[in-house]
Amino acid sequence: MWNEIAAKITQVSGESFRPTHQRPVGGGSINQAYVLTDGNRAYFVKLNQASAIAMFEAEAHGLQEMADTQTIRVPLPLCWGTVGNASYLVLEWLDLGYGTHRSWAEMGRNLAAMHRVTSPQGFGWKRDNTIGATPQKNPWTADWLTFFTQYRLGYQLQLARKRGGHFPDAERLLDALPTLLAGHTPQPSLVHGDLWSGNAAVTKLEEPVIFDPAVYYGDREVDLAMTELFGSFPNDFYRSYNEAYPLEAGYRQRKELYNLYHILNHFNLFGGGYESQANRMIRSILADL
Repeated sequence: MWNEIAAKITQVSGESFRPTHQRPVGGGSINQAYVLTDGNRAYFVKLNQASAIAMFEAEAHGLQEMADTQTIRVPLPLCWGTVGNASYLVLEWLDLGYGTHRSWAEMGRNLAAMHRVTSPQGFGWKRDNTIGATPQKNPWTADWLTFFTQYRLGYQLQLARKRGGHFPDAERLLDALPTLLAGHTPQPSLVHGDLWSGNAAVTKLEEPVIFDPAVYYGDREVDLAMTELFGSFPNDFYRSYNEAYPLEAGYRQRKELYNLYHILNHFNLFGGGYESQANRMIRSILADL
């Protein structure tokens, strides 16, 4: 397998690549991850079953979409494909270090710049992708309320019910979305889509970088909300983001609604206590009406 991947790297890069070794590295719970090196060049390689190739292809396209904005650093995709029963994605290898006040402030400014990139086609993206291993539907949609209702909360709730989840106030919540989002008319911003603390870092050259995206054009607040879901980013990040692109009134109320999408997805992926957490969030959101 590694010889086939190395041959593809050689073909795409135009430079002979003969790896001397590979070693496993942290890559999340969904994929296996390795660094592949010849002692001079190194690449980050993700592996999964061959059936996951569409997921890798969508990830590569999402990384390239963000890279093309020239606003924030991402690991550039090099190539992807299948070898036997496995699929792979080869990315630029980035040496990660530790963030400083300056680098996290730069992260905020750069993300704000990316969020100013919008789509004339509305909300959605050119293709469906995944959020974790869960399918994420991205049909072009004219307004945010419809997109978020049908293709974010509504879709996750459908999957959760099929998984055996019980959400007694779900329909009431969906019916309340026009009220909860009343007067909020965001632009369709390019968003990372899965921006928790594990998907953002700083290189050893102190350059902020984001990775493992679930890209689409949506309300930029979904990215900010998720940065607060599993441990917040440093304060320098939020300060500089708001200086560059101030958040609109009502964000604090919408934050829990947007993060409910990710908690429902975690229930669909992992089950367990995420069902009760989602129900608590639904009751909390409805209590504010």
